[in-house]
Amino acid sequence: MVLKTERLILRELREADFSALAEILMDREVMYAYGHCFSEKETMEWLERQRERYRRFGFGLWGAVKATGEVIGQAGLTIQPCEGREVLEIGYLFKKKHWHFGYAREAAEGCKRYAFDILNREKVYSIIKTDNYPSIRVAESIG
Repeated sequence: MVLKTERLILRELREADFSALAEILMDREVMYAYGHCFSEKETMEWLERQRERYRRFGFGLWGAVKATGEVIGQAGLTIQPCEGREVLEIGYLFKKKHWHFGYAREAAEGCKRYAFDILNREKVYSIIKTDNYPSIRVAESIG
């Protein structure tokens, strides 16, 4: 476990999480901000990229797990290019059936606390498409 929120445990993704991750990354509606859904090969590459981030940075997108053990999404911190520099960003994606229950906000708030309290960062960003209103609301709600 990396961190715990009221209803979620955020932990490193592992190979056994592939099917849960595929349900997220292969869903066109969930992946609209990326412009396409992923193939199985791209999903495996995504999983490996997160695992490399854990090794390299000590963080990445973690599995968002309910108390039942179900992986319902992913949320975490990544280094992303933004306006000519690299910044620490909060990111998250959840299975569509778990939208509108406050999980994204809860996970994003936990990641923000982790960035400030554990990583001792002064800033953390949310890079969001201008028409992604739900994510904009999440970012505004956590400050």
